[in-house]
Amino acid sequence: MNNLLKKTLFALWPIALTACAESPSDGEWPIPEEPICEMNYTPEATDFALWAPTAEEVEVRIYAGEACEQILPMTPAEACMWRTRIEGDQHGKSYTFRVKVDGTWLAESAGIFARAVTANGLRGVILDLATTNPDGWDADCSPVLTAANQIAVYEMHYRDMTAHPSAGSRYPGKYLGMAERGTRSQEGLPTGLDHLVELGVSHVHLLPTADFGSIDETIPHNDQYNWGYEPQHFNTPEGTYSTDASEPAARIRELKTLVQAMHRAGLRVVLDVVYNHTTWAERCGFELTVPGYFYRMLPDGSFANGSGCGNETASERAMMRKFMVESLEYWVREYHIDGFRFDLMAIHDIETMNLIRERLSAIDPTILLYGEGWAAMNPAYEESQLAFKRYTHRMPGVAAFSDDLRNALRGNLECTVGGFIHGIEGNQEGVKFGLVGGIAHPEVHHYEAPWCGEPTQHMSYVTCHDDHNLRDRLEHLSPEASEQERLQMAKLAQTAVFTSQGLPFIFCGEELYRTKLGEKNTYNLPDKYNAIDWSNKARYRSFYDYHRGLIALRKAHPAFCLGRADRVRNHLEFLPTENTAAVGFRLKELDGLDSAREIVVLLNGSRKEASFALPTAGRWRIVADGKQVVPEGIGTLQTTANEVIQVKPIEALILILD
Repeated sequence: MNNLLKKTLFALWPIALTACAESPSDGEWPIPEEPICEMNYTPEATDFALWAPTAEEVEVRIYAGEACEQILPMTPAEACMWRTRIEGDQHGKSYTFRVKVDGTWLAESAGIFARAVTANGLRGVILDLATTNPDGWDADCSPVLTAANQIAVYEMHYRDMTAHPSAGSRYPGKYLGMAERGTRSQEGLPTGLDHLVELGVSHVHLLPTADFGSIDETIPHNDQYNWGYEPQHFNTPEGTYSTDASEPAARIRELKTLVQAMHRAGLRVVLDVVYNHTTWAERCGFELTVPGYFYRMLPDGSFANGSGCGNETASERAMMRKFMVESLEYWVREYHIDGFRFDLMAIHDIETMNLIRERLSAIDPTILLYGEGWAAMNPAYEESQLAFKRYTHRMPGVAAFSDDLRNALRGNLECTVGGFIHGIEGNQEGVKFGLVGGIAHPEVHHYEAPWCGEPTQHMSYVTCHDDHNLRDRLEHLSPEASEQERLQMAKLAQTAVFTSQGLPFIFCGEELYRTKLGEKNTYNLPDKYNAIDWSNKARYRSFYDYHRGLIALRKAHPAFCLGRADRVRNHLEFLPTENTAAVGFRLKELDGLDSAREIVVLLNGSRKEASFALPTAGRWRIVADGKQVVPEGIGTLQTTANEVIQVKPIEALILILD
């Protein structure tokens, strides 16, 4: 049976393909209950195991350097596993699996669970992972997370943060560059890790870090750039960010060193994971182990393409689901990771996402999970069973990015129409929807049904790595505005994000008013477009301080993240205004919930003043006035009940009644 026919039959009727000694049930082959470990090293012997239900023969090839020194046949075992052992200490040698299907030997691969690989991921490596632990690793632990209002997520790419000469890094573009303390810009201001600590964020979201296939790791001092959404091996770090990609242990040790440094600095670490597709299908371990199984296939035998990258994985299949769950557990246990962001999460099925939440909560219930609630194209699976944004309420403890708030604030994805911060009418309900955290609220009449069961399922943001960054977007859509006006628009957008009941998310360098020189899709462009120029921190210091103040204000007041939908409905009330490009709300009756009695947030995106009546009389502490945010207060405002106050154009005013 040729591979095309095999894939065609698998797409139509998986049980027709079994070559496993045990018969499949419900269209699936048996899978082992214990966690999969394809390579288990001890000084006495190394065991190999591979799940290959359609294989007729399987072998392991052992390499010393580039030479294959031994070929070991594997023996069929329980639950469609193949096993073998090699005696003696094999530490440091590399290996591949080779599978025979339908009389044909497929190409060699490192399998699907490889935890250490050679440069460019060509082979797996026999490695004692304990030797990759930095000093003090056993004592490493995640910073304590006491409440949801402490969460502020910062998305970053290694090269963006450290590659520019102004970053002052000894390891530009590397894991160790983000583990450094004491780096300074030419103006003497903190950069890199020290900058994140000073800014006050809680979680650092690392763009894809698992081994990806788009950059040649064998080129020394490699300046090639890629975001990394091209996965090859899911359980080992990318070698590009290592100081020595040819040394398999280096990338592991250096990523652990980074995680340890961030934990010691009080920061939690989130990995961006890309389980929805692989860089290639025909050349990756999935397809070279069980052809047609790990991907969704079309009836004609071709790969479905919900990812827009040539293939889409099949999370609903038992071994793919097991793979995803155990891979994530591995990152938590081996690398002490504190959260995951799922690329194109809607390609994955809801059952798998809920199982992931359950299994990771058993390790640490504070692990943060969120993702993109969409796919690039239509996945080849029942839509109602996939993790689309509109079904977020069916996945407790999993959040999704809110393009609703994003688009309402800054305009459409095509960058042809602005939004609330441009003074454009018709965006009030979208902003209000984001401010309540995407839940059902009696005062919000959004264009689509609420999709969050709880407000903490709503990732509030205005930009991320994808698309134009905020400065470039503002310059494109508002060329007539002065730089000061555009800075005010950016401040207004982030004020909405950080006063939202959802979880705030910010893209690296936005607080420094970075530019990507007008480029929208910089996934493979050089540092000229992507690296942050840290001189911006001095040039736009008051702008940076505004962001720092927003984060501190949110942390100081739990009312900005009440955490439960019923509390938001009970305590968040919108304030009427005749200005159709302005939104105001108050957080009321906060006894026992916050140190403040009441908080008022007034956002004016229009180019004229907006009027709001404050229901409660009192002496209000002004903590934000559009120019600065100072949690302790900038000044005071005495009002009578229902007194009308004015908010200036393109300004945010935040008042606190103690």
